[in-house]
Amino acid sequence: MRLLFLAVLRRHTGNAVTAERVRDHLEAAGHVCILKDASDLESSSEIAKLIEAESLEAALALHLYRGGRLLQGHGIPFGIIFGGTDLNEDVNHGEKKKVMGKVLEEARFAVAFTESMKEMAQTQWPHARGKIYVQSQGIVTGPNSAFNWNTFLHQSGINQSADNLHIFLLVCGLRQVKDPLYLVDAFSEWHREEPNVYMVIVGPEVDPVFTREVGARVKSAAGVRLIREMPQGDLHAALKNCFAVVNSSVSEGMSAAILEAMDLEVPVLARNIPGNAAVVKHEVTGLLFSDPQEFVQLAKRLVSDPALEREIVANGREYVRARHSWQAERCTYQNLIRTLEGSIQD
Repeated sequence: MRLLFLAVLRRHTGNAVTAERVRDHLEAAGHVCILKDASDLESSSEIAKLIEAESLEAALALHLYRGGRLLQGHGIPFGIIFGGTDLNEDVNHGEKKKVMGKVLEEARFAVAFTESMKEMAQTQWPHARGKIYVQSQGIVTGPNSAFNWNTFLHQSGINQSADNLHIFLLVCGLRQVKDPLYLVDAFSEWHREEPNVYMVIVGPEVDPVFTREVGARVKSAAGVRLIREMPQGDLHAALKNCFAVVNSSVSEGMSAAILEAMDLEVPVLARNIPGNAAVVKHEVTGLLFSDPQEFVQLAKRLVSDPALEREIVANGREYVRARHSWQAERCTYQNLIRTLEGSIQD
């Protein structure tokens, strides 16, 4: 089957990574999957031309508003994958919410990453109750064996022995929804008390204006460093070597960095928002904080309590292996796409 797959493909965003992985699942089943950036296709007529030119038989969109609205009314069956900001933010805009409800009426299925996302969608659009499936993101990690942690620290401007350091890694594309500056002041204060703690923000540039703002703040912040971009294998190796992974986002669908940290047996400290709380169970698979001061309290506790660290790491690893299987994700998407195939034949 020839499929159109629409997603917002800004580099270094979770949606772009998810889109590549789902495309791989569909192509493994023998489908031709044409992945397009929804940001480049703003009109219905452009989609109609694309469908005709490529002889497309069905479609899939990642993000109910940005991708889904472009698929309405073309007469080909389609499915939706919720992105996160569609349910957490766009739903608060009356017109967008209305459009998304219409998209769900036409969609044959919708995929939510968590039960809480499914519940949010069903509350907003009760008519879609029977077509929303839950499929957690599948996680695979592959640390680069040639990665050198000491070189990474040196490049980060940290010139101390790795043995005595506690490095907290915050991984996010530099845009406001990820709020990478949320913890900077509190962390700097802690670093002044304990000079062996550092927070390294691994932040590829997504929003150029905001990136400059982050760079300027970090430059003057004691104990905080900024690294712009890393290949995935190096990033996974850095995650494996750090003391803990941090997430300070305002909104998340499902953070791949959190799940990758769990898979790599690294403790997680995450801001207590619905997307994170769906994955991180406080004091079981990680630690949840509600403000910067609580983050520092919990981070200090983690540093001083190796037994807590071991327990969180073991639980996190088991959770990811039980609930975020790459193979299970592949089966789900391949089965759902078969339902579109069936509707073509009907």
